Amino acid sequence: MLKIEHLTKTYGDKKAVDDLSLHIHKGEIYGFIGHNGAGKTTTIKSVIGIQQFDSGTVTIDGISIRRDPMKCKKEIAYIPDNPDLYDFMSGIKYLNFVADVYRIPADVRKERIHRYAEAFELTNDLGQPISAYSHGMKQKLAIIAAWIHEPKLVIMDEPFVGLDPKAAHILKEMMRELCDNGGAIFFSTHVLEVAEKLCDKVAIINHGKLVKAGTMDEVKGDDSLEEVFLELEAV
Repeated sequence: MLKIEHLTKTYGDKKAVDDLSLHIHKGEIYGFIGHNGAGKTTTIKSVIGIQQFDSGTVTIDGISIRRDPMKCKKEIAYIPDNPDLYDFMSGIKYLNFVADVYRIPADVRKERIHRYAEAFELTNDLGQPISAYSHGMKQKLAIIAAWIHEPKLVIMDEPFVGLDPKAAHILKEMMRELCDNGGAIFFSTHVLEVAEKLCDKVAIINHGKLVKAGTMDEVKGDDSLEEVFLELEAV
């Protein structure tokens, strides 16, 4: 579903991402772990096509993000760590705007908006301007907007930040359901306990370089993911 090959991105003399290769297959929830400044967000922004990279290739379902970015973006959804939404819009206008971009029929969007808004207990707030939303409410709205066109691949940067426990549980269920239906998830997180319980595979990045990747059992063995991460960070 997502193939990253020898991805390299530099800022001046610093290699933010250094020859990174990862393969995320259909049906997989793939966790991406590293300290602040390790290169996670740079990788994600390069993968989704909002930032140019120096060398390497990124393909989504076999399509190059460089050669055909529009076709790739029709198949994916992206949730940043700090959702930058249109504050002058109401929640419902924003969701309809996103649905318009993806040409979702009126009856289909109505059902999906209702289903997800009810799940996240956001229905009564959709008429309010986004400027009045808390961070957690904005995060919920961004999640609904990401799922509204039923993407094949969802890429998220710290998606659980700001979510209350119930909302976090709902998001985990949505992630698993998407993968069970043939999609894939690639997300960064600092919440190692969540990654350990949720992810099928995980990759650890340090100073732009991939230091370990594989199934959860391959990466952590008999230790906890936290123990492995701290050990690799100390190297």
